[in-house]
Amino acid sequence: MLDATLGDAVAAAYGLPRPATLAGPVARGQQGLVWRLETAGGAFAVKDPLEPVDPADAAADAAFQDAALAAGVPLPRVVRDVSGNVLADVGGHQVRVHDWMDVGAADRSLDPGEVGRVVALVHRVRVPVAEPIHPWYTTPVGLDAWQHLAERLTAAGAPFAVELTALVPNLHALESLIGPRSSEQWCHSDLWSDNVLPRLPVGSGVAVLDWENAGPGVPVQELALVLYDFGQGDHARARALHAAYAAAGGPARVTGPDDFAVLVAQLGHIVEMGCEGWLTADTESGRAHHEAWVREYLDDPLTESRIDGIVAAVRPRVRTPRAP
Repeated sequence: MLDATLGDAVAAAYGLPRPATLAGPVARGQQGLVWRLETAGGAFAVKDPLEPVDPADAAADAAFQDAALAAGVPLPRVVRDVSGNVLADVGGHQVRVHDWMDVGAADRSLDPGEVGRVVALVHRVRVPVAEPIHPWYTTPVGLDAWQHLAERLTAAGAPFAVELTALVPNLHALESLIGPRSSEQWCHSDLWSDNVLPRLPVGSGVAVLDWENAGPGVPVQELALVLYDFGQGDHARARALHAAYAAAGGPARVTGPDDFAVLVAQLGHIVEMGCEGWLTADTESGRAHHEAWVREYLDDPLTESRIDGIVAAVRPRVRTPRAP
């Protein structure tokens, strides 16, 4: 992990003004820590990944971010080091740097019209792909794995074991939607409410953060995820988001349950990881962290009826002409 003494070293690596002060970590995600670098030229976000990042992957997602920023997507600019690279080694730590952007906490009740507009801007950035979609988005956990996981949680006394076990039939039923799928273009691939955040001060719109998972995807599958997360089960919100997306030139339209296949796969793997994390955690804080992670799904599960409701809400209504 970085430490506060490396502020000047980070600034030097990225050609930023010195002296520089490094504070943090100010945020922690599933993939790493975020520090704040203060310089005479402004503030910057320094990302300190938990696992090594492939420089080629970082260069590719940074190029996508550059294109999105140029297209008007509100996101922090990628800062490159003095050699033009995205990643730099500072004191034995791999880091990357972005402009600092003040944002609020995750909020699923953000204005659905604004969310739809911004997601449309992301999807209008068409970067063609030949590579397949990552298996994380296209493979199920599977009934046997769900049942075994539920048994292990029960044996270990997990406080959410009963709830998870009760949802196994639903989790498995939804996985019937998952199947091979061809990629269409680059997508953000992680447009959850913790990455589409309110900008500060309040009323400044939203910002799209954390593009490191960007890659081959299908816009309609990503739109379905956004409708689930920001719709909050409210059909009026889902309808408003979908309409704003279309009005802003978004290329996708949700028309049926198959459009939720990637969401089902993602949620399954996220819940599975949270459960495995609880089982292997060796501290109370670690178990509490992973329990909260799993309960995000248990408290608001995706179901077949939930999917059907969203589809019905956003599908164009066919007006029956009146008889003369």
